[in-house]
Amino acid sequence: MIPWTVLDTAKIPGGGELRLKQRGTEFSIMLGSNELMNSRLSGSEEALAKLACDRIGGRSKPTILIGGLGMGFTLRAALALLGRDARIVVAELVPEVIAWARGPMAEVFGGCLDDPRVEILEGDVGRLIRDGAGAYDAILLDVDNGPEGLSRDANDSLYNYAGLHAAKTALKPGGVLTVWSQGPDKSFSRRLHESGFVVDEVKVRASTRGGGARHVVWVAASGGAPKAKGRR
Repeated sequence: MIPWTVLDTAKIPGGGELRLKQRGTEFSIMLGSNELMNSRLSGSEEALAKLACDRIGGRSKPTILIGGLGMGFTLRAALALLGRDARIVVAELVPEVIAWARGPMAEVFGGCLDDPRVEILEGDVGRLIRDGAGAYDAILLDVDNGPEGLSRDANDSLYNYAGLHAAKTALKPGGVLTVWSQGPDKSFSRRLHESGFVVDEVKVRASTRGGGARHVVWVAASGGAPKAKGRR
């Protein structure tokens, strides 16, 4: 068995420390003893993008906000599903994660950061949401471990009532918020409903081959009719 090698570490603003590890061609990002992501397991992160893009299919010039770059699985899936007129903004709080994407994990990312549809912003996705009234057709959140913050207490502000109100305000009519979580959370489901979203809770597998742990993606639709391509 090839041993793991720690390639780099990164401090999370207001939180803990990430460790980037490699074993052969496999990468892992760890927080303490918790593995946040692994390059072999991309199924649920890809599902986060697919579930959102399916809901906004047909829109002209859609604008997507992704919270959390991670290993780029959600971004790559969104790029594959959206047309050439799409714009995808990715907010990543930890600058080292962006450096890892362009450095040791460049092969994992497959050049997707250089796609002209992509804009990578170093900073808090919560600020972009609060400042972006009516700006986005879809908001995709893969921040921390889901609604129950693990790495950074401030992440809770994305998932409380105020954060959900801000997300709903940031969406265009008929827009959708999709949220990744390691597991179910009844309190968060209730907050989504009480915040005026129409909610589906979808269980997805961690592996693209259908195996691995079961994760959860909430698909929360805002009110208003979607503006499909060709409509005026």
